[in-house]
Amino acid sequence: MTLTRVIISGGGTGGHIFPAIAIAEALRAQNPGIDILFVGANGKMEMEKVPQAGFSIKGLNIAGFNRKNLFKNATLPFKIMTSMSSAFSIVRSFHPQLVIGVGGYASGPTLQVANWLRIPTLIQEQNSFPGKTNMLLAKKAKAICVAYPQMERFFPKDVIHLTGNPVRKDLIHGVPNKKDGYVFYNLDASKKTVFIMGGSLGAGSINSAVVNALDDLRRQEGIQILWQCGKGYYEEYNTLDLPSHIKLLPFIERMDLAYAVADVIISRAGATSISELTLVGKPCVLVPSPNVTEDHQTKNALALSSRDAAILVPDNKVKDLLWSNIYSLLDDDSKAASLAQSIKTLALPNATADIVRICNQLINHDN
Repeated sequence: MTLTRVIISGGGTGGHIFPAIAIAEALRAQNPGIDILFVGANGKMEMEKVPQAGFSIKGLNIAGFNRKNLFKNATLPFKIMTSMSSAFSIVRSFHPQLVIGVGGYASGPTLQVANWLRIPTLIQEQNSFPGKTNMLLAKKAKAICVAYPQMERFFPKDVIHLTGNPVRKDLIHGVPNKKDGYVFYNLDASKKTVFIMGGSLGAGSINSAVVNALDDLRRQEGIQILWQCGKGYYEEYNTLDLPSHIKLLPFIERMDLAYAVADVIISRAGATSISELTLVGKPCVLVPSPNVTEDHQTKNALALSSRDAAILVPDNKVKDLLWSNIYSLLDDDSKAASLAQSIKTLALPNATADIVRICNQLINHDN
């Protein structure tokens, strides 16, 4: 049987939205004429990004539990009830053959309704430590696609598939030539390059660690730094008196070329970023964000550092430890090569194709 109607639910962050869109595009490429509907959370970035990618989306009035301000949770039970009602109407009227959950507020109500209506569900879990919602939904899921081994600690073993996380298409076959990257970013090919990526909004603690070390970094003329500070910080940092070997950017236009020139990468530890870094195969220093649900990023980073595939620097120690680790890697080619080799062994480049194959198998199996 051919897939003709699929709902994909979730979002909230790029780490959820990007894999969802990658799966949708691959499903559409394999199944011409397929009708794909996204279900997201009103007010979240998926309501903008999904239509930009050419897909329809409906929103639920749903939010997560606010740990910082407990009083804001007063309306949460009402939001849950209304979102369940809306999800029920959406799923029943669309008649999907399969419902895919990628994480985020909207995926809970949508997949729960699908379970009630006995519609097959697939969970795409990006992190090494799943959230409570996915652990509950997993009990009735037909398939759970994961990016890390040993996930049977959290999910039923017989429905787990180690697929990895979908990544941008231009990285599947490796990074481009370094020379192109040096030209694009106006960098010196004779110097080692440190690439700092803090995400589209920027990583405050990493940025502060750069600013705090500027006096020393000005003297480090043997290296160069490609510093993506985020659009929220660019206006402030662009007024700094930066030397020519520190290139400040609000965002990265060609991530593949930035990866190509990097000798060492500093990054947060979001699931999508880590999946990309395993394909890139460069020595990395990970600074997990402490401001995410379930402390997912620390657990993601530990999954790599425990295998000697990356160096983990806690967010609250980044000012003290970041640059000593960077200088050590730049001076120790053997250590850098070992990290690069170890992280490359964790790469799963066929994630999107494998997830789509499992989607098609579920429909054929259930019919």
